[in-house]
Amino acid sequence: MNETASLPADILNRKGAKKAADIPQNVLERLNQGLIESVNLTEWLAVDHRALLSIVLNTSGLSHEAEVMLPALNKLKEDKPMKMIPAIAAQWHRLLSELPETKRGQLFAMLASHRSDSVRCWAAYIVGVTPDMDIAGILQHIRPFAADPHFGVREIAWMAVRAHISANLEAAITLLAKWVRDDDANIRRFAVESTRPQGVWAKHIQALKENPAQGLPLLEPLRSDPVKYVQDSVANWLNDASKSQPDWVLQLCSDWLKASDTKETKRITERAQRTLTRK
Repeated sequence: MNETASLPADILNRKGAKKAADIPQNVLERLNQGLIESVNLTEWLAVDHRALLSIVLNTSGLSHEAEVMLPALNKLKEDKPMKMIPAIAAQWHRLLSELPETKRGQLFAMLASHRSDSVRCWAAYIVGVTPDMDIAGILQHIRPFAADPHFGVREIAWMAVRAHISANLEAAITLLAKWVRDDDANIRRFAVESTRPQGVWAKHIQALKENPAQGLPLLEPLRSDPVKYVQDSVANWLNDASKSQPDWVLQLCSDWLKASDTKETKRITERAQRTLTRK
């Protein structure tokens, strides 16, 4: 039986509560059991990752691992997802590193394809906490998560590997330059979002704050991208850059408008200069 089709209509067709307190109990229970995906940020933030981890371990025949993983999580000072997800990923990475290669691959595949977006977020972050992998390997392994249908997994994907990208910036930009020409808008967006000079919930990339022109191989092909999701990322990248290199952003926007008289370019350049126009 198709598990999605068997869900009650009020769960299957929900829009998502605006406040955590308004999330129906039957929705919250299913989120914490890994039976459904979150449909908005409110639900995504409300997931009890400890409870979900216990369920996933039990259903995977790894209930004994809870004795190690859960105490490690209890040491965290905050229960926020951006603290819990990397910590859980680190615990999974420890476990995976102790397993034979075949079993390791099977277990990671289970996490990476889980129906719960939160579990797939763990899997994405496992890529980020895996040492001794070059930037080409990191990007290869994170790509499926960058293309994930769920907004939360896509955000975690770039956050998980941003430090690696920053530490290997030149090589990363060379590799990601191919991504910005991909047919998948999510892949194009990842290439830009993961390299934003300042970004959101992430450390700044100082090299791009000082010399944003290094990012042109990622930005130029997208100056008239047809998808607003990508347009917003390009505009946000340039808005970041405008805070440290305003003249460069003004000149680039002027050049783009002269070379590309489209509504898409106009939208990007207008949003890119929003911080400058408020001054």
